[in-house]
Formats: sequence, C-alpha cells, structure tokens
Amino acid sequence: MPTQPKLTRFNQNVLSKYQIYNSIFMTLPFDTITKTGALLPLFHETCQKGFANQDNPTTIVERFFEKYQARRSKESQTNLLFRFIQYIERQVVLFDAIEDAAFPVVNNMDGIGTLRSLKETASSENKLETLKKYLEKFKVRIVLTAHPTQFYPGSVLGIITDLSEAIRTNDLLQINDLLAQLGKTPFFKDKKPTPYDEAVSLIWYLENVFYKSFGTIYDYIQQNIFDGKHIDNDIINIGFWPGGDRDGNPFVTPEITLKVAKRLRETVIKNYYRDARNLRRKLTFEGVEQRIVYLETELYKIITREKTELTLESFTSELKEIKQTIIDKHQSLYVNEVNSLLNKIHLFGFHFANLDIRQDSRKHALFFNDMVNTLIESGSPLFPKNYHDLSEKTQIQILSKVKGEVDLSLIKDEETLKALKTMKAIKTIQTTN
Repeated sequence: MPTQPKLTRFNQNVLSKYQIYNSIFMTLPFDTITKTGALLPLFHETCQKGFANQDNPTTIVERFFEKYQARRSKESQTNLLFRFIQYIERQVVLFDAIEDAAFPVVNNMDGIGTLRSLKETASSENKLETLKKYLEKFKVRIVLTAHPTQFYPGSVLGIITDLSEAIRTNDLLQINDLLAQLGKTPFFKDKKPTPYDEAVSLIWYLENVFYKSFGTIYDYIQQNIFDGKHIDNDIINIGFWPGGDRDGNPFVTPEITLKVAKRLRETVIKNYYRDARNLRRKLTFEGVEQRIVYLETELYKIITREKTELTLESFTSELKEIKQTIIDKHQSLYVNEVNSLLNKIHLFGFHFANLDIRQDSRKHALFFNDMVNTLIESGSPLFPKNYHDLSEKTQIQILSKVKGEVDLSLIKDEETLKALKTMKAIKTIQTTN
C-alpha cells in the first residue's frame, strides 16, 4: 500500500480522532460541559456569519444571546462566555495530545531535515569528514523564556502526557477517564504565578522532554557520525530565563535565582538517579555491580540533601571506569546504556540548563556607580576618591587589580543591593554546580 500524502495522514490520524474524542468529551456527565458543548457550535456559527458581515464583536455576542439564550441575565451570559473559553481550552489540550500521539505517523521521522537524512547525504557525497568538522564547532541553544501564558500548569501537562499515551494505544476506557479528569481540572490558579512557579512549570519540560530527546540526538550523532568517539562539543544546550531574567520580570530576586538554580540541579540529579537505578538492574557483573550501587546511593543522598562527596568530576570518572570494565571483561554488554548516561552528564552537568542572568546594562552602570560612590564615601580603600574623574583606560586598570569584599550593609539603594546579591548568587551557583 503506497504511503499517503502528509495531509491525508493528518486528517486520518489527527482530525478524525479529534472529532471522535471531542464528541466523547461533549457527552461527559457534567451539566456545565454538556450545555456548553451544545451551545458552542451555535456560537461558532453566529461568529462566522457576523465576521463575514464585518460586525463588531459586541453585536455578534448580543445577536447570539437574542437568538438562542434570550432569557439569560447579564451575569449568566458572562458566565456562559467564560465557560466557552474553559471548554475551548480543554479542546486545545485534547488536540495537542492527539497531535503528539500521531506525530511519528504524520511526519517522516527519517526524511529530509532529520539527522539520519543529513548523515546519509554526507556519506553518499563523501563529505562525512566535513560534517564532523562542522559538528565539532556547531552549537545551538534552545532558550526557554519566562511567561505565564506560555505553558499549562503541571497537572494539565501530566494529563496531556497520559492522554497522548492512551490515544497512541487506543485505550478508550483510559481516554474516557482522562477526558473526565480534564473537565474537572482547573487551568488557572487564584494567585498569579511567581517567577519560581514559572520556572517549575518549564522545568517539567526539561525533565520529561528535553532530557531524553537531547540525549537521543547526541547519542545518534556520536554513534553514527563520529563512530562512537567522544565529542568535546556539547552541540546543543539550554538557556533558561525564569528566575534569572530581571528585564522580563521585576519580581525576580537573588533568593529566587538561587532557588531556581537549586531546583534545576535537583531535577537533573533525579533524572540521573532514575537512569542509575535502571543500570543497576542490568549491570549485575563482577567488578561493576557494587560501583553502580555506590553511584545510585550517592545520587540519592544529593536528592535527600544528605552529605556526599560525589561531584560532577567523580561521577563522570566512575562511570568511565565502569564502561571500560564492561568493555574489557564483559563483552561490552549494556555499554551503550552507560555511554548514554555519560553523554547526558556531558550535556547537562549538575546544572541542567544555563540560567541566564539578564538585566539592562544601563541599569548595571547605575548600580555599579552607586556602589563605587558608597564605598568612596565610607572611606573604603577599594576605589580611589577620584575614580570617576579618571580615564576609561585607568579605570579598567584599577578594576583588573581590585581585590576585596563589598560590605553590603553600606548599600542603601534596594535595586543596587539586589544586583550585588545576584552577583554573589552567581558565584554560589557556579561553585555548587
């Protein structure tokens, strides 16, 4: 049977399933869902006709209520419009889940634009060495930005994940339960999310999507393009704005920056711990088993905040020795799984993502000058009294040699104090990671 065109595959595997599952969603035994689901198509039709006539939104909405819901009070009308939004939000989630489940069917996972296609093209044109040299220098950063409207709450993300899996296996009973759960789960909280809340929501993607997918991409490049050899370049990494971007969110504080960095570290350690547990069940060989048990135990200590001497360097070193022992004494059994964990450590370290500490440089200039003026007034020897009158070249020479610690209790301006505390937070994060 010939492969269907992409649009046909989309209609069969996404659109048709959406229409079927959406009809199930409309028949759930919740009064508000049933009534809203019945009225929404009528509202849609009214909007389409009004838009074609170039009517304004107020006229369109009023016409809908006059025709179909004339007895409703103003408050009841507002409530219905709000329920329309709630219902459509859940339809979007349903569509997302179906599209996720059908992605490898709708798209050619080995076609043009994929790594496999790139590698095959380079091989056929005898340009594999050129591709290697390019990949040794090439780097791309995926930046996760901070905005509360860009993501679902964690509870909804979990439903999408479970729903995608149930749709992939056509588990109708599970799909029905998840749709009911979706109908009952709130999408918004009463309080506006803090910068830390935004960070936690985005870390969900790091933990459940990027950790695995980036590892898979890197494994493929190493095994199929570099013939299993180590690549010094990490090729792909992640920039992370929530908790660090003060331009985007003035509520970001040094304390939140430290808290987000800590959460990133804990999350990637949890992922390493899961991988180590899986390896423990496989690496039951002499000279290997106790070493992987040790790593699993030490990673767990980090998660539970117990004292441990495990560092990024010792973790990597121990895994490399385990890998070599497997190669030398155990016919390379499960060596790819060990190597895959080593690659993830190379990609994510103990930091998971590069926390971007961002703020307008003009503000930094203000904060720096305020700090210098405060230190001069306090009689501190760190800066000469005529510092601001010196040439730029001389100022740079002084800055390159200055040593000491700023007494933060002298700083009176709140924003200057935040900036300086953020600088201290950066050093703390780098030392910890």
